[in-house]
Amino acid sequence: MWSSNRVRHRLSRTGNRQLNAAIHRIAITQMRIHDDAKVYLERRIGMGNTKMEALRALKRQLSDVVYRALMADAVSTQAACFGEAA
Repeated sequence: MWSSNRVRHRLSRTGNRQLNAAIHRIAITQMRIHDDAKVYLERRIGMGNTKMEALRALKRQLSDVVYRALMADAVSTQAACFGEAA
C-alpha cells in the first residue's frame, strides 16, 4: 500500500503565499521551542496522526490566531477612523 491510496480531504493550497510561508515558519519555530506546541503535536501524533498531519493541524490553529489578530486590528483601526471623524 502506498500513500496515494489513503483517502484524504485537502483544502486548497492557494492563497497568500507570503502569509502561508510565515505561518509555516511560526509552526516550525513553535514545534522546536514552545512547550504548548510540543504537547499539542505529541497529543495529535498519539491520536494516530502522522507528523505532517499534526503539523498541518498546528498550522490551522496558528492561522486562526493570526486571523483573529488581523480582524481585531481592522476593527480597532476602523473605530479610530470613525472616532477621529466624529
